[in-house]
Amino acid sequence: MKDATFAPTFARYDYIIIGGGTSGCALAATLSQNATVLVLERGGSPYENPTATDIQNFATTLSNTSPKSWSQLFVSEDGVYNTRARVLGGGSVLNAGFYTRAGDDYVKEAEWKSDEVEAAYEWVENKIAFEPPVMGWQTALKDGLLEAGEFPYNGFTYNHTYGTKIGGTIFDNVGQRHTAANLLEYANPDTVAVYLHANVHKIVFTTKGRPRPKAYGVIFQDENGVLHKAELAKNAMNEVILSAGAIGSPQLLMLSGVGPMAHLAAHGIKPVVLDHPMVGQGMADNPMNAIFIPSPTPVEVSLIQAVGITKFDSYIEGASGVIFSYSWTRNYFDGVLNYLNEIQTSHTTTSTPLSTQSITDFFKSIDPLFNATTQAGVILQKVAGPVSRGHLELRNTNPYDNPSVRFNYYQEPEDLKKCVEGITTIIKVINSKAFSKFKYPEATIPGLLDLILNVPTNLRPRHVTSVFNLKQFCIDTVMTIWHYHGGCQIGRVVDKNYKVLGIDGLRVIDGSTFLKSPGTNPQATVMMLGRYMGQKILKEREAFLEKKEEEA
Repeated sequence: MKDATFAPTFARYDYIIIGGGTSGCALAATLSQNATVLVLERGGSPYENPTATDIQNFATTLSNTSPKSWSQLFVSEDGVYNTRARVLGGGSVLNAGFYTRAGDDYVKEAEWKSDEVEAAYEWVENKIAFEPPVMGWQTALKDGLLEAGEFPYNGFTYNHTYGTKIGGTIFDNVGQRHTAANLLEYANPDTVAVYLHANVHKIVFTTKGRPRPKAYGVIFQDENGVLHKAELAKNAMNEVILSAGAIGSPQLLMLSGVGPMAHLAAHGIKPVVLDHPMVGQGMADNPMNAIFIPSPTPVEVSLIQAVGITKFDSYIEGASGVIFSYSWTRNYFDGVLNYLNEIQTSHTTTSTPLSTQSITDFFKSIDPLFNATTQAGVILQKVAGPVSRGHLELRNTNPYDNPSVRFNYYQEPEDLKKCVEGITTIIKVINSKAFSKFKYPEATIPGLLDLILNVPTNLRPRHVTSVFNLKQFCIDTVMTIWHYHGGCQIGRVVDKNYKVLGIDGLRVIDGSTFLKSPGTNPQATVMMLGRYMGQKILKEREAFLEKKEEEA
């Protein structure tokens, strides 16, 4: 399964999956066991460049936002930089690799069957999850969390339980990343076709002789700019399934004429297939705030391993020895500046003018620390939930462009309170005895906070009071942890079987359906969902075919 495009090609398919990402690969592998499946992935293959998926190159790969890279930059209307994946395997090709399941409460709220969920997680874990090698810096973080009162210590576990634990990772023991694309090794090669660089423009519907619209195919463009139409075989159970992620799935529904009628009409989208006002609503992104800690002693290269799962709903995590070199910082912010210049010189408008002055000033007065060393760590807090919500709208009708997204970080006081408690816990960890060898004795907390305030982690204005006011610090330095979700939420856009309300033959199965982000990292649950729903769909299919046979 490690070549660029997987055949065979059929005239028509039982299932067309839009997006070969974190959920799409698991879903395709499962459905291929008893049906023909076409996967349309807008990006390339992670196997084309194996060094890019090495742990040492995490920051370089994530920050490469050139036009054909795996990482597509977007900036939310809140002035926060973010990334969309465009590669087979999706976000699992770019992320920090942390692997952890959703909590039992989450599974219960989602009304999933716990035994089937467990089996689906195990199916994923057999291919891609590992126990990380915990070394000096991560051990100090773990011990510091315990010293700060985040009990009990739960050891290494994939489970999401209160206290401090070591989670799983999708990096193996030589630092090579295993991604959702590896789950295609489970697929039946005779019944699955994966097209790369296949950018879907819209889903097509029929209303002929039907009380409501039915999806019957998609229009997509290949890398040579040629448009194609892929259609479902004629069978009542066949479906188009959107797995394009929290940005792509609501955007594609709107481009296909499914969304808020006035908004679609304003963009000249015809026909409006269904007035669906909740498409693009309920967008959320878990806010992250971080403290950067230069170390007097060498640190290992580590991504997320130790995590504190607090009772006040902030998760404390850390990484060391990566993402701090001058060269990638320079390249990344050059990419940001180019992106912002394109946005501001195009005919599109954003509701907030985005200032680039902070980035320009940063490079005029860059701290020598960033010039040389990777001898540092970062401890971050992620707000669970979150409660604050925003929305997604089309910027234009070009499927290659990012839509406009506002997350409304810290709009709700509840989220801000969690952040303050999270930062307070990080400060306790930094000041702990366990962590002392990885912090300069003369480094003060106001000094460390000031260090982050002087880095253009976003496009927001900075306040001098932030060093002493943690609420303001949270607002000023908010970043993404790339766990955005919503836009096609369950109960609002899709039903409990992930079928789009009011439309036949169309489901959405990805993180856009989530009401809140699962666990400390959603990737395990997004992959699990692809497997879980794939099996459920196949059972429904088998039951339908058996019934038809009996009737015949």
